[in-house]
Amino acid sequence: MEILNQISDALQTGDDGKTAELTKSAIAANIAPKDILDCGLIAGMNVIGEKFKNHEIFLPDVLLAARAMYAGMDLLKPLLIKDGIPTLGKIVIGSVHGDLHDIGKNLVGIMLKGAGFDVIDLGNDVQPEKFVETAVANSATVIGMSALLTTTMTVMKKVVEILNEKGLKGKIKTIVGGAPLSADFAREIGADAYGYDGANAVEEVKKLVAAA
Repeated sequence: MEILNQISDALQTGDDGKTAELTKSAIAANIAPKDILDCGLIAGMNVIGEKFKNHEIFLPDVLLAARAMYAGMDLLKPLLIKDGIPTLGKIVIGSVHGDLHDIGKNLVGIMLKGAGFDVIDLGNDVQPEKFVETAVANSATVIGMSALLTTTMTVMKKVVEILNEKGLKGKIKTIVGGAPLSADFAREIGADAYGYDGANAVEEVKKLVAAA
């Protein structure tokens, strides 16, 4: 449908005003909210994610597209809730205790929302217990942890240990990411996945949710 393509295009150019305007028009034309979400907003964010992964665009472009996505999402959210449209899954994210860096984590959050996930962002300097408590309270299936300092990476292991202690390992999956990390480190601490950048993290989370 032409208007859905226009929403996708407006989002890709980072035009939040036009994205909101077109979303309103699509709602007024009685297009199903889920179609507007999937074929308009998420379709646009998928293109942005691919371009970012291929280094065709840069972080400021992603942030502008995300702002446009939120402009459309704000209008759709009440309708999606009313229709009981399920998200792809719930994920809790945060930078671990002792780490105040959150640019990478914020980008992953934006891209996960753009892919259709319900994201609960705990911010930075998050205690291990808080990750697990929040995931349990919100029935989240994945915990995403970010670290930029080598000194805070050990906190991630503590989260995995708490999940083991509570018998939740396997029910709640874990993904880790951040500059000093590696796939080897993720395996070492017992995390379920490692995301080397925002786009890859989204792919890995999709796999974890599909396997749940």
